[in-house]
Amino acid sequence: MTILNTVLGNSAAANIFVSSGTSAITTIHLCNTTGATITANLYLVTAGNIAGANNAIYTNLSITAQNTYIIYAEKFILSNDDTIRANASAGSAITATVSSIGI
Repeated sequence: MTILNTVLGNSAAANIFVSSGTSAITTIHLCNTTGATITANLYLVTAGNIAGANNAIYTNLSITAQNTYIIYAEKFILSNDDTIRANASAGSAITATVSSIGI
């Protein structure tokens, strides 16, 4: 099992996870560490593609001050070099934690 933490920026969606081989994502936590409501965008991107409307899984997800949104109901299976990318409405406001396991 691997746990990876990334602080989100507010520019183009950046990688918060890159699959090495085949990986199952067990949970994703998006933690707002500020005193204001922040929105986040999350994308599941196949190898060689870019983040956009066609691979968004959450857009403008509102996370209230000092709260955490947890994605755990569905497991995502990623192939080699598939990525999870994210950004937020304010830089350094949300920490994304991805838990994964190789399969």
